Amino acid sequence: MIKVAPSILSADYVNLQKDIEKVDKGGAELLHIDIMDGMFVPSIAYGPGWVKEIRPITGLTLDCHLMIENPERYINTFADAGADIIGVHVESTPHIHRALQMIKDKNVKAEVVINPGTPVEMIKPVLYMVDQVLVMTVNPGFGGQKFIPETISKIKELNRLREENDSYSYDIEIDGGVNDQTVVGAYNAGANVAVAGSYVFDAKDPAARIQALKDATNF
Repeated sequence: MIKVAPSILSADYVNLQKDIEKVDKGGAELLHIDIMDGMFVPSIAYGPGWVKEIRPITGLTLDCHLMIENPERYINTFADAGADIIGVHVESTPHIHRALQMIKDKNVKAEVVINPGTPVEMIKPVLYMVDQVLVMTVNPGFGGQKFIPETISKIKELNRLREENDSYSYDIEIDGGVNDQTVVGAYNAGANVAVAGSYVFDAKDPAARIQALKDATNF
């Protein structure tokens, strides 16, 4: 069964605490927080101050996805704000190993992220040190996009590498275009965490949508 990480990018900013409480009570395991700087991606969203304010109101794992240039500048700040997982894009820094090591040094789980156009080969040198790999199943920066089916092959490859190497223990997370249909193929390929934004928060009953994702992968 898939673990669900609702993305607050699609939540009601004015009533954010209320929306977080809905998914917390609704069975989510993680809360996905998209950090965007307007440079690595066109949009701007959230920052360490938001994470610091969210931390006391939920026991959910705070999964902070840094879609920013040179993320090393802010890793310590987000860790100190209360992040449980910090994800950095391999495309966003020439020093991905150092960025991930900085996260580990703060006793926070380290996640490496790859865009739809980036091959798994680019992150093979750091797979031994990560707790989670995030496969973007849409191009990052905007919610409400359609799932890119070609990304399934990368999930399969990451799952194969995990099975073949005893030292690899990472979760495989997907982000983008996730619903009760697209999640099935990703789960079958080896993904075990699903980020869902508009699918959850645009619904009248977010808890029912979380359960639908779990039911779709309960086999």
